[in-house]
Amino acid sequence: MPQPGGGTPGDVFTVELRPQGWSFDAPADRTLLLAALDHGLRLAHSCRNGTCRACIARLEAGRIEYRIEWPGLSREEKDEGWILPCVACARSDLVLHQPQATSLFDDPAAPASGASTL
Repeated sequence: MPQPGGGTPGDVFTVELRPQGWSFDAPADRTLLLAALDHGLRLAHSCRNGTCRACIARLEAGRIEYRIEWPGLSREEKDEGWILPCVACARSDLVLHQPQATSLFDDPAAPASGASTL
């Protein structure tokens, strides 16, 4: 069954994190925050419900859809490409700019299965 905004539950998209150059797989039914954590990549976060803005990132390419009606961003911020990965799901391959992202591994060049460096 298609999900609102495109994508089906089995769809998996590639997300590139900049400036680190890391990438990970993001299933259409998983938030970007949780998909990154699944692959050993930590995005800054706190509330996980779209209100605290700790996870804010700039969407440089691709399409997302929010799990909630109105995440904690102004219309202007949305228009400028800012997103909240804790409540956003991929609807295409993405490029995100989030300099605060870190690897949960000692060697960031060795991400978890399904994640890769570019």
